[in-house]
Amino acid sequence: MRDTGDMVSRPVRLHGGLDLGSTAIKMLVIDDEGAEIAGAQVPTPWRVGEGGTTDIDADDLLRAIRSLIELIDEQLMPITAASLTSLAVAGMGETGILVDAEGTAAAPGFAWFDPRGLEQIAAFPSVVREEFAGRTGLPLGAQVSVAKLAWLRDQGTSLAGLRWLDLPEFVVASLGGDIALELSLASRTGLIDQDSGAAWPAMLDALGVDADLLPPLRGGGLPWGTASGAFGSRVAGAALTVAGHDHLVAAQANGTLDADGYHVSLGTAEVLLRVLDEPLGFAARQRLADALINEVRHVVPGKHVLVAGVKTGLLLRRALHAAGISDRAGRDALDEAVMALPVEGELPAGAIEVTGARNDDGVLRLTLHTEASPAEIFGAVLRHSNDEVAALIAAMDREVPPATRSTLTGGWAGMASVRRARAEVLPEPSLSTREQDVAWGAADMARRLVSASVPS
Repeated sequence: MRDTGDMVSRPVRLHGGLDLGSTAIKMLVIDDEGAEIAGAQVPTPWRVGEGGTTDIDADDLLRAIRSLIELIDEQLMPITAASLTSLAVAGMGETGILVDAEGTAAAPGFAWFDPRGLEQIAAFPSVVREEFAGRTGLPLGAQVSVAKLAWLRDQGTSLAGLRWLDLPEFVVASLGGDIALELSLASRTGLIDQDSGAAWPAMLDALGVDADLLPPLRGGGLPWGTASGAFGSRVAGAALTVAGHDHLVAAQANGTLDADGYHVSLGTAEVLLRVLDEPLGFAARQRLADALINEVRHVVPGKHVLVAGVKTGLLLRRALHAAGISDRAGRDALDEAVMALPVEGELPAGAIEVTGARNDDGVLRLTLHTEASPAEIFGAVLRHSNDEVAALIAAMDREVPPATRSTLTGGWAGMASVRRARAEVLPEPSLSTREQDVAWGAADMARRLVSASVPS
């Protein structure tokens, strides 16, 4: 954080960034120079049920946002009474909220890893199932938003007259902003034809809805209205925008928008991003989807991205829990123990079998053919995820020239053993210098939103 001693006596402009993450909701406030002034986080208020079902109530989400803004306000009060000049919201893809004509939530939001909707997508018309990946750039599975929309429909929710908002767009609308969709988030729903950039009619027909389900589309970082006073005076009057899909916002924050490198975000999911200057087309999207790789729209209008994911963070967290490790000190000690081993471990090949890292899995399965320490098991999980990452890179390299460098971000990238493992498969990896890339990237988009219209 910046030394804020001189801010009490001089005018200051503040810009906020919200990151709606799978584990926590984070907020950073920066000044016109990009220095961090305040930061806080609260747990994402999921409701967890049987069989991995995980959803979020809209009121619970908004209460969490209010409490987070109050935490930020407490940090800022000794420094400045100034309200935020601008505020941007980024967040996870796939999760969204159906709203009625007044903007009130009509159903819960489902986590991207919630399994509901598999039966519904299996019942989609054959032409929709066959063309889904080539049209939308996404593999057809329970993760996409249309699976949850179909599930809600079959549970008795009438979709007529309702509109879809991804989670960041819902929060911005609740803050007082416009009701509109951002390109990169809308691309995660399964509703958008990547070539036309508009709603895919066959998908709308399969759901039994029309194009009114989708509010107008807008590029990330464009004006989204002004915050009301409903969330307190600290944000009232702030210029609002939706920053976009969290991984893409983090990539932009790191300046990794060129086509030669990977941006690798190591959170609950590990995501590899590769920027494209134009879409690859229907056939390439079909081939990439077979490898569980997306080709969708960037937060930057006109650009597309390859998005490849593995559930590394989920598996690593479960490996820690299985070892009885629940705090940072325990994690650091395990990291040191893993680093004391060679990359391949010291046990015979095949002594530990691991599965679960594929993006359509996420269930950690361990088979131990001999006694193994927590460090050996953790290293085996890393090697397994390395194999999955290498397969994704090979699939992308068949469609575009190989990348020459990589930038690592996210909480798991702080572990030396994780960085060492990825150096085995990623080209020229380097580590991001920021702890909260998504929140900082959103705050930076908020800052740029007003940079041309408000004097510095």
